[in-house]
Amino acid sequence: MDRVDGKSSASDHYAPAPAGKDSPASSEVNPAHRAPEVTGINEDAAAVTTVEEVEASKKGWFAYLKTRDFYIVLLLGQVLALCVTSTNTFSSLLAGQHTSIPAFQTFFVYVLLNIIYTPVTLYRYGFKRYGRLLLNDGWKYILLSFLDVQGNYFTVLAYRYTTILSAQLINFFAIVTVVTISFAFLHVRYYITQVAGILICIGGVGILIGSDHITGATSSDGISKGNQVKGDLFALLGAACYGVSNVVEEFLVSKRPLYEVVGQLGFWGMIWNGAQAGIFDKRQFQTATWNGKVGGYLTGYTLILTMFYSLVPIMFRLASAAFFNISLLTGSFWGVCIGVKVFGLHIHWMYPIAFVCIIGGLLVYFVGKKVLGEATKPWLGKNQERGVSGVGTARRRVVRGDTVV
Repeated sequence: MDRVDGKSSASDHYAPAPAGKDSPASSEVNPAHRAPEVTGINEDAAAVTTVEEVEASKKGWFAYLKTRDFYIVLLLGQVLALCVTSTNTFSSLLAGQHTSIPAFQTFFVYVLLNIIYTPVTLYRYGFKRYGRLLLNDGWKYILLSFLDVQGNYFTVLAYRYTTILSAQLINFFAIVTVVTISFAFLHVRYYITQVAGILICIGGVGILIGSDHITGATSSDGISKGNQVKGDLFALLGAACYGVSNVVEEFLVSKRPLYEVVGQLGFWGMIWNGAQAGIFDKRQFQTATWNGKVGGYLTGYTLILTMFYSLVPIMFRLASAAFFNISLLTGSFWGVCIGVKVFGLHIHWMYPIAFVCIIGGLLVYFVGKKVLGEATKPWLGKNQERGVSGVGTARRRVVRGDTVV
């Protein structure tokens, strides 16, 4: 794993360096090409503010809950949950049109991400530096995109064979995966309040599942025991892939510019997903219905999921992969709210209680955290000097004061 703290590493060959002819500070570099997210140490060379000084500005158990960043993170989490719910709704509408092509419909998302972010990366780095990026760090993004594509594919595939109840329960494994990997490899240490917050959120989802069971929404009629086991295994594999990919992406966006990470995810994801669609979706593609409605649903799915992928890295910088995953637990509530209009569903009285329980868990999660919350990453050094100074990072707060962008 590369360090971008000014010391020698493979990424220093294409990343902005503290000094030299390839440095953004050099007069030979066009100012228009200077990255807005800096990975060298030159930006904060004159800064005297430290992480400790920033966090000392407010003290107490509720220090982070009194900051603007907390409300941004809370709102962002619900926006992302709505994005997931909306894409699930479009998938249901596509299924209603007898068009079920899980790999192919996500292919356009990676294409759009590549179209948006790869040209920005090329503009900022130039072709030579971009080539070095692919040569030195390409394997990291190949791994990230592979995990992300498989997480999408196996989760959608699971719903063909198992019940919604089983899939929801197994999806909790993504949270377990994130917490375990973050603890073991990134040296993240969780407060008792964070563990309590996660458990309260899971309790809220338990209320949702109980409500679905009462109303019969989780019926397994028509699903054989063999298929349900197969579906459960697919859901477990999808949750594991999601969990690992979330932690890998959180690590990468903390050290590299956002446009680089998302652009590379789109570039390699397009290749992985295209190959997978060509292999596994060929028959479904031939039997699918193609009309104006299907085109509209695919367009909506693509645009919303593209927005989702663009916002997730900011969540990883401001908070963490763990908070991101528990924020998505409100998705079932938002799904029913949308379903009231789209599918004629009814909101059971237990749903609002579950939603309040999950939001309460999100609040408890940050009790006891300091002013910067989870924006300070333990793998980036005491003053985050090994990380990127970009949107949502603690290092930008240290360098530029009370600013998110």
